[in-house]
Amino acid sequence: MKYFSIHLYRKMLNCAIGEGMSRDDFMNLPTPINAIDGLQVISADEFLALHELLDDKLGPGFGVRVGQQMKIEDYGVLGLSWRTCSRVGEIFERSERYFKLLSNTFMWHVEVEGNLSHVHLNREAKRRGMELSTEASLSATVVVLQAMSEKDIAPIKVAFKHGPPKDLTSYTAAFNCPIEFYAPHYAITYETADLQLRTAKADSSINNYLLMQVDEKTKGIKIPGNRFVQDVEALIKDGLPTGIPSIQNISSLLAMSNRTLTRRLADAGVTYRDLIKKTQEHIAKTLLQDHNNSVGEIAFLTGFSEQSAFNRAFKKWTDQTPSEFRSKH
Repeated sequence: MKYFSIHLYRKMLNCAIGEGMSRDDFMNLPTPINAIDGLQVISADEFLALHELLDDKLGPGFGVRVGQQMKIEDYGVLGLSWRTCSRVGEIFERSERYFKLLSNTFMWHVEVEGNLSHVHLNREAKRRGMELSTEASLSATVVVLQAMSEKDIAPIKVAFKHGPPKDLTSYTAAFNCPIEFYAPHYAITYETADLQLRTAKADSSINNYLLMQVDEKTKGIKIPGNRFVQDVEALIKDGLPTGIPSIQNISSLLAMSNRTLTRRLADAGVTYRDLIKKTQEHIAKTLLQDHNNSVGEIAFLTGFSEQSAFNRAFKKWTDQTPSEFRSKH
């Protein structure tokens, strides 16, 4: 492990100030509070040392309390991708892809066991700061999943590999479920049905489209071909951070067969493969013009599992490398 997002470092500092510390308390850090603007990452050593410092200063459970205050936008590009998930549990698939591509911070893995899904956070806690950071991550999971679903879904159980703190008040308030310490894995368990829920955004957009389909079938109001293509493009864009969506995935979202989807696209003069390429290229060109996005992040948002594969594809599309394109825009 080498680094963490500066968004998470900033969040810890702001939460500590909210609990009574002052900006002056953070002026002598290796990366002081007044030097974080413009940074994208912070070293793992500094990040974990801050967790340890604040747990000592503000008492057991500070990391858990930080997790409870996390918002989706605090996760930067990864959080941006969460907003377009079609179902709640998809955030773990996107997180796994993101960290494989851009970091070696940690890895999520969902193990489905009947009506329960165990969400493992595979981390080796070689120091106390890592234990505290893991507590923050699992605590944040609770509030992020509720925000994604806009429903009061709650975990069934949470497990930590390390031992319990002296005071469990923050833990019981955050998780409101049985908590296991000295467990074999870091994990948080949900009902499988809760992770299969439509996200609030997906539920709204898909329902609107299905209502249009009802009008088409019952009232003869034909959905224009260009509108249909735009809707498919939007679904492809939303799905790319999980990987290139299959035609089966998109057709199921639209409540139609693969054959019907293919025919409707053909009527509009395009193929599904055309739309994948067009959407990827458009997203890539747009994001490359914003220099706040790294090429690795753009590769993630356009569905690639490796930055090198993205570079090759972009060169094929434009006869330029991503860096060459960016330098001209």
